[in-house]
Formats: sequence, C-alpha cells, structure tokens
Amino acid sequence: MANEVETRRLGPFPHVSVPVFSISAALILGFILFGAFFTETAGLIFEGAQSGIADYFGWFLILTVNLCIVACLYLALGPYGMIRLGAQTERPQYGIYSWTAMMFSAGIGIGLLYWGVAEPLYHYLAPPIGEAETVEAAEQAMVLSFLHWGIHGWAVYCVVGLSLAYFHYRKGLPLSVRSALYPIIGERIYGPWGHAVDILAVFGTIFGIVTSLGLGVMQINAGLDNLFGVGNSLVIQLALIAGITALATMSVMLGLDKGIKTISNINITLSFVLLAFVLAVGPLLFILNSFVENVGNYLDRFIYFSFWSEAYSGTEWQVDWTLFYWAWWISWAPFVGIFIARISRGRTVREFVLGVLLIPCFILFFWFTAFGGTALNMELTGDPGLVAATQEDYGNAIFRLLEFFPFTPLVTGLVIVMIVMWFVTSSDSGSFVIDMLTAGGHSDPPKIQRLFWSVSEGAIAAILLAAGGLSALQAAAVVAGFPFAFVILVMLYGLMRGLSRDHLVLYRYEQWYATEQEAEANLPKAYKDEHALEGPPEVAKGD
Repeated sequence: MANEVETRRLGPFPHVSVPVFSISAALILGFILFGAFFTETAGLIFEGAQSGIADYFGWFLILTVNLCIVACLYLALGPYGMIRLGAQTERPQYGIYSWTAMMFSAGIGIGLLYWGVAEPLYHYLAPPIGEAETVEAAEQAMVLSFLHWGIHGWAVYCVVGLSLAYFHYRKGLPLSVRSALYPIIGERIYGPWGHAVDILAVFGTIFGIVTSLGLGVMQINAGLDNLFGVGNSLVIQLALIAGITALATMSVMLGLDKGIKTISNINITLSFVLLAFVLAVGPLLFILNSFVENVGNYLDRFIYFSFWSEAYSGTEWQVDWTLFYWAWWISWAPFVGIFIARISRGRTVREFVLGVLLIPCFILFFWFTAFGGTALNMELTGDPGLVAATQEDYGNAIFRLLEFFPFTPLVTGLVIVMIVMWFVTSSDSGSFVIDMLTAGGHSDPPKIQRLFWSVSEGAIAAILLAAGGLSALQAAAVVAGFPFAFVILVMLYGLMRGLSRDHLVLYRYEQWYATEQEAEANLPKAYKDEHALEGPPEVAKGD
C-alpha cells in the first residue's frame, strides 16, 4: 500500500503535490479576481447559491449535523472508546491545557469576541418565535446562541478530526482529507478523487480564514476608534491586516510547538483573565444563576431546535442563521479537523470525542452567558442602547458593553490585543493546514511553503476588503463547503468500519492474553524458569 502522496519541487517550494497546489491556487486566484472586479455580480451569484442551498438542502444539512452528534455519542460511550490514536502504549503528545488552547484557537476562538454580545442581542431584538424584547425572547436568544456555537458544530469538527487522526496515526496514511476515503476507494485516494477532496478543503480553508480576517480587522478598527477616536478607514484596516499577517507569519515559521502552541496558551489565558474581570465587576449572581438556567433551557429545547426546519411557519429566519451556521461549520471542518487531528496523537477515541465536544462548549456557554447574558439583563432592566449598537455594527457590540464597566480604556485595549491574537492563531494554524494539504499530507511541511500561504492569506484579505467583496466570498466559501457534507458522511462510514476492525483486533489480543496468563499460572515453576513466556505482542496498527 502506498503511504504518501507523490510530491516534487515546484519553483522555490521543495515539497508540493502539484495537482492540489496548482489547481487550488488557480481557483483561488479566479475567485479573487471575480470578487474584486465584479463585486456586485459575485455577490448576487454566491449569495443566491447560498440561499438556494438553504432552501432546497436545509433538511440535509440538519440531518447531517445531527447524525454527527449521534455518531459522537456512540464513539464516546461505545466499545471503540479505548482505541488510541497511535500505538496502544502511546500517551498524549500535548497536555490538556495546551491541547484545549490550540483546539479552541483554531476552532472558533474569535467567535467569543465577535458574537459573544452581538448574537444574543440580535435574537432578543428579532426572535424567530414569539414577541421581541421580552423575557421569553431573552431566554430564547441564549438557547439559539448555544445552539449555533455548541454541540452541533463541534460534533462536525469531531467526526472529521477523529477520522483523519485515526487513518493517519493508526493506518499510516497521509494527514489529509483524502485518507478518510481509503475504506471506500482504496489506492485511488492517490489519484484524481483524492486530489479533488483536498482541493475542496484548501479552497474552503483559505476563504474561511481571509473573510474572517477581513471582518476581524473591522472589529479591531472599531475598538481603536472607541479607544483613540481614529475613525474607520480602509487605510487603517489594510495596515491591521499587514500587521496581523506579519505576526502570523512569524508564528507559523516558528512551528507548532514554539509558535502556535505558545500563542494559543496566551490566548486562552487572556480570555480567562477577561472573563474573571467581568465576573468580578459584573452581575456575578445573575451570571451564575442564568448559566444554570441557560444550560437547562438549551437541553430542554435541544431536540426541538435540532430538527426545527420552519416547515409549518414558512419563514426564512433559518436561512440567515441556523442553516448558515451549519454550512459554515461544515465548510471549516477540513481546516479545523486536520489541525485538531495533528495535535491529538496519543489520545483515546473517548478522550478525543469528549474533549472536542464538551470542553469548548462549556467555555463558549459560560462566555455567552457572562457577556451576552449580562447585556440582555441590562436591556431588560433599563435601556442602555446596546441593541441599537448591535444593529449598527456587530463587531462594536462588545466595546459598547465594556463602556458600562470600570477601567474601560484598559479593558478595551485588552480586547483589541485578544482579537489580534485570536486572528494570528487562526491564520497561522490555517497556513499550517493548507501547507499540509498542498504538501501531500505531511505533518511537518517545509517552512518556505508556510510562509507563502501565510502571506497569501493577508494579501487576499486586503484585496477583498479593498474591493468590498468579503461578504460575497464568505457566501462562496459556504457554497464551496456544502459538497463537503457528503464527504463527511463517507468519512463517518469509513471511520466506523476501520474502528470495528481495530476493536476486533484488540478483543482477540485480550482473549489471547487471558489464555496465556491462565496457562502460565498452571505451569510447574521449573518449566517457567526454563521456558519463560514472552510478553504480549504489540497490537498491530493495521488490520
């Protein structure tokens, strides 16, 4: 069996899968030019396609993410939980704190700051069910925020990440999306079919990162305007992109341990510091009480909202929110899945699933309660104008909230630093993943290629921001990511098939070990001394 994708030197790049690299670059360049020079047309086409997917395939997206949840529960609680990602004697490569920090930084960390206040306030103002700006609307707003950022999305990441980690660490296949298709198409993963899924993963990853980078610099610009009154301008935003790209480039050149891991640890630490500040100066008792109630409401309405499709109401709220989120999570799944797989060697299936599902969700739920819940409480008990601020600019909502807390300039500065740091880790981890995909799935690709992709992300974001095409390209990334939902189903089938075979191997090993131990116990001592039984054989990585 081949164990790697064919790569060769391409210009200054020493280790490239030529079909994946060249076709990905051509497609990305084509979409950039189209979005930059035909912005209005691109917006109409991509946003129309996005709406079409939601209208005609919304049911499919809903079933896909719910199937991922069911699969994760079975993997965590079923017979495959003891299988380790690597040899059965291995231990995790990274400690729980660093593992969580890197997973969170790549996965969704920036969402804490961009949507933590804005989304609950938006749903409070315009709830899909019931009357706006009421206690019921506030409760529903928190449930919907938990729904969009909770178990459903992380279950998608979990299925993709576990599948890639399993086939890489247990079967020795490349750390690439194509490897998850091996049980279905065998050696053909090294041909056109494998190239196609890797190209799709590169495409979704690059546009997911650059659109988020563009939106992020707008939020940073809003924070600087609040702090220093610099105003909002394209020049400032382009300068911010250049600075973030430079930091991300330095991080990715340092590598996973010295760069991404270090910055991720700083990120999660600063997040806990900010959260502790809000708990110390904010309505602590309300936050604790509402967190318990919010989790209870979320669990109580979990099944209903998980399968709700607006079939009877005939409204279009889900197109802009829930279905958009499901398509967005799926489009980001290759990037985040590969990165989580890369940092998860040595963990058992059970550790992986429970860690990916529960740890980020707990942090996100508490964060949304502390920030979004506090903002809702302020709106219910007075009229601080936070809803109006959210309507004007989602990214500015958190800065308006901080105006009601002490040390506003200092805390606003901290938030700006955090936004920059979160985007640095998203950019450098994205560059790392794209480089792995275009380098044939190698887990430690050449630094010159990491440099190329890191700089490319910044340049693309600057071009799209200047052309005003970010929203259109964000829709394009969702549209391009939609076919990956079918790939996820295939990956899930291959994963279950591979795990069932590994479980059979482990079961036979346990039976052999028990038989040998019983036989040894009944042997005479003299025979034992002369013919000592050898230790149990190492469990095979393959079938």
